[in-house]
Amino acid sequence: MSFTRTGVILYVDEYVECVDFYRDVIGLPVAFDTPDLTCFEFGASYLMVERGDDDHGSTPDTRHSMCLRINVPDVRARADALARQGIGVDYQEHDWGTVAKFTDPAGNLCAFKDDETFEKQMAAGPGDVR
Repeated sequence: MSFTRTGVILYVDEYVECVDFYRDVIGLPVAFDTPDLTCFEFGASYLMVERGDDDHGSTPDTRHSMCLRINVPDVRARADALARQGIGVDYQEHDWGTVAKFTDPAGNLCAFKDDETFEKQMAAGPGDVR
């Protein structure tokens, strides 16, 4: 099983304040950004700060505040492999890429993300979208 990159996603309600904190106070360089997320370089990984998770009708009590993300070449194959093991998977295709969300046995949110679109975002770099 090969992973191309890993990252942590923080889903926050205080988006602007958190972006300012990680960029200006902590000093993390911005890798790329969009109106709803900012991706920071984070060692050999990445830290993504994203506006609150819109996880299918979740409530503040059930909403996830972070996600362990694993970039892979073939999200569909990984999602199918999890499903064969009896793990519930939410497979999603978007214009910004493909993800498959699932939880570990303790309920922590995890996701596979297609490496191809993520690397294109990384190569494009930050923009002035805020």
